[in-house]
Amino acid sequence: MKDSKSLPGLDAPFVNEMRLTLRQWFAVGGILTIVVLCTPLLWKRLEKFETDANYRIPYGLSKDYWLYQRWLNRTARSDGIFVVGDSVVWGEYVRPDGTLPSFLSRESAANTRFINAGVNGLFPLALEGLVRDYGGAIRNRKVILHCNLLWMSSPKVDLQTPKEEKFNHPRLVPQFQPWIPCYKADIADRLGILVERNLPFLTWVNHLQNAYFNQKNILDWTLADDGQDPPGYPNVYQNPLAQINFEVPSAPDSDPERGVSSSRHKPWSKSGQGSARFDWVPLETSLQWGAFQRLTKILASRGNDLLVVVGPFNEHMLSEENRLKFRQVLNSATDWFSAHRIKFVQPETLPSDLYADASHPLTDGYLALARELLNSEEVQNWMRPHGSP
Repeated sequence: MKDSKSLPGLDAPFVNEMRLTLRQWFAVGGILTIVVLCTPLLWKRLEKFETDANYRIPYGLSKDYWLYQRWLNRTARSDGIFVVGDSVVWGEYVRPDGTLPSFLSRESAANTRFINAGVNGLFPLALEGLVRDYGGAIRNRKVILHCNLLWMSSPKVDLQTPKEEKFNHPRLVPQFQPWIPCYKADIADRLGILVERNLPFLTWVNHLQNAYFNQKNILDWTLADDGQDPPGYPNVYQNPLAQINFEVPSAPDSDPERGVSSSRHKPWSKSGQGSARFDWVPLETSLQWGAFQRLTKILASRGNDLLVVVGPFNEHMLSEENRLKFRQVLNSATDWFSAHRIKFVQPETLPSDLYADASHPLTDGYLALARELLNSEEVQNWMRPHGSP
């Protein structure tokens, strides 16, 4: 019997390969292109997405920019005024029916619908990216844009400090220009974010992770522990596909973190907060203010009729000296709006017990703010149809 080593071909490596012709490569490319382009569109038909007049993006889906885009596209088909901004517009301490857009809709004599286009955790550098890349539906409409000067209250919140800082929505901020000193992502991550912004398929993948896998990719979701000691791993033997029920999660009916029955829903002075001292950043050097300026230009370039609401900031928290510096920043902002012919309204500071913190009103505070805005001559003139006396 011959030695197996002497048999022809047995010492050659076994290779199981398939070589595609050029035509086959084109076919594969075409199939992938169809999948990438059509899957997000088909998903909108399959996935149940329920909204009502007071809808806002749920807190747990704040980083689901694909859903935000879908929400705006849906509301753009009907008449209404978009209210754009950060958590002040979204309503950090209140329920969906206690937000500024909700009260504006209910108090409007013309029965105008005001659409909550705010997202929790935003700031101007992120809001600019959200509207630019995912807010294309905000076009040729009346738009209220909230200006929250809190984001210029220190170099840290302005993201100017050289030390690395963690902040919300890093995937929305500028990745290269302007350069953000405290944002230390590597080049590969930055380039990946730029690709995701321009490829709806990747944004849709991000939606799946946010809506069905607790903001994790499938591998991280499978290996996630339950936070106990010793830790358990409840998802290890779960079928990931079983998580996808084709229904966008909604906010809880009873949110212990928000609403008048919440322990957080109380005046700032009853939360143990004293007077605050802010290290205000001059607007000419502020990264956040630069982003807000660019945002107004983006909205104007899309044919929107823009009205900026400045504040109302909780001046009750400020010492007299710090209040003077805040007023300087405020005056610089309103001077810029006037110089660039941007319509704006500056509401009065609310009573102290209507604020939850430095910039967020409580439910009654939003009601008072909505009534003041709707009764102001600036807002009434702006809401009047063109050509009306």
